[in-house]
Amino acid sequence: MSTLALAVRDSSTMLRRNLLHARRYPSLTLNLLLTPIMLLLLFVYIFGDVMSAGLGGGDRSDYIAYLVPGLLLMTIGSTTIGTAVSVSNDMSEGIIARFRTMAIHRGSVLIGHVIGSVLQSIASVVLVGAVAVAIGFRSTGATVLEWFAAFGLLVLFALALTWIAVGMGLISPNAEAASNNAMPMILLPLLSSAFVPVEGMPGWFRPIAEYQPFTPAIETLRGLLLGTEIGHNGWIALAWCLGLVVLGYFWSAAKFNSDPK
Repeated sequence: MSTLALAVRDSSTMLRRNLLHARRYPSLTLNLLLTPIMLLLLFVYIFGDVMSAGLGGGDRSDYIAYLVPGLLLMTIGSTTIGTAVSVSNDMSEGIIARFRTMAIHRGSVLIGHVIGSVLQSIASVVLVGAVAVAIGFRSTGATVLEWFAAFGLLVLFALALTWIAVGMGLISPNAEAASNNAMPMILLPLLSSAFVPVEGMPGWFRPIAEYQPFTPAIETLRGLLLGTEIGHNGWIALAWCLGLVVLGYFWSAAKFNSDPK
């Protein structure tokens, strides 16, 4: 078999392994998934009327439309924490050392983790999106092309955060440390434009919200789903995603290839 065929075969095997692990131990994924769902319900039913008034009037449905794009991306961040924990478990429990003694493609272990995490992230986004639709979210003004672009952005963002999460898992000595190292995946959306516009934030805090990957991605997704202007956010979000993919890939590959465990 060619090198490419071996890589595809072994990566497929590792992907099945990771999906089986996720199916056998769903508690971690469910716990991480509950965070964006609870925030969605909290902000809609507890703060929805107040937040709608703060956004310039309207009813609760206006705030739902504003809120959902940010929570969809937050869902991806939450899901990738499970990836960091899973990678750390593999590294600390010795299974990686055994894989290295077998005739398998070296990169297939990480590729299996990455593809499995992206699939879980998209499935989680679909579930959170279904909850959002059930409580009143509607994508108004979006064309079919914008829907495809929104899906592509979600996949690319999931890929970017997953590679970063893999690197965090590789540098963590145990699952607890991996979970702590990956906490920015949840904290950064809270410091973005997911819940309130950047323009309404204090001046000293605004740069924190503006100069991070979540805000341009949220504004781009919001524009695509609601059919509003995206401006320069689309290119900034794309640059962040591609930059994080490259950074995460080379960081993870270097750490994986140099780790003696």
